[in-house]
Amino acid sequence: MITEEEIALTNVLVNGACGRMGRAVLKAVIEDPELALVGAVDVSEGADSGELAGLTKNGVLVETDLAAAFDRLHPDVMIDFTRPDVVYQNVLLALTHKVSPVVGTTGLSEEQQREIKATAEKNDTPAFIAPNFAIGAVLMMLMSRMAAKYMPEVEIIELHHDNKLDAPSGTAVRTAEMIAEVRETHEQGHPCEKETLDGARGADYEGMRIHSVRLPGYVAHQEVIFGGLGQTLTIRHDSINRESFMPGVVLAAKKVRSLTSLTVGLDKLL
Repeated sequence: MITEEEIALTNVLVNGACGRMGRAVLKAVIEDPELALVGAVDVSEGADSGELAGLTKNGVLVETDLAAAFDRLHPDVMIDFTRPDVVYQNVLLALTHKVSPVVGTTGLSEEQQREIKATAEKNDTPAFIAPNFAIGAVLMMLMSRMAAKYMPEVEIIELHHDNKLDAPSGTAVRTAEMIAEVRETHEQGHPCEKETLDGARGADYEGMRIHSVRLPGYVAHQEVIFGGLGQTLTIRHDSINRESFMPGVVLAAKKVRSLTSLTVGLDKLL
């Protein structure tokens, strides 16, 4: 029988530890026998990460200086669930310290992802980004790409809590990208249609429409609606709570160091 001491633990720092996602990540890391929580960072300091996770105190206190935490703790992996306006700099900082970032914060541009890839290669440190860590959401995206080969008329509706800062969601954008791989670009709807209120038809991605809903009570939900002659097909995924993301987060934390450069999408790990 392999004891805990014989398991090669992956040392993890959680950035954005005090947020709702951050607390769920803390709990998942603490409870996994192959991961070791060595640090927690957020904008306010002093809280015990074990208590934040709803568990007993563990002595790993939240601190505010990410660079100083890297220098002192030398984690293998940084799991980042912060904000779109700070995640890019967090990732570059991690890579320059040879810490592999696992990123669940969405909103990174294609240019920023190219720079992250270049920085990862320069520092010989792999990075991982996923627009959605729920296994069911990954299956939804894969099934949508499959369906689009046969039903190219499609619209995407994503629904999230009202505190989400970016729209459309990273999951919706990634779904549209995957559909575009098998679908020729074309405009949908009547060629003479006119919006009587700006934005009524949603965002346009290569002729597909993406609609964003922001309301209290939602966590993360998406449906992809395909239309054909006399029929529709709807593929929907619902994250009922934040625990739905944790198996994917833990999987990425364990596998990221074995990757090369930048990897995007949980489907690459399944």
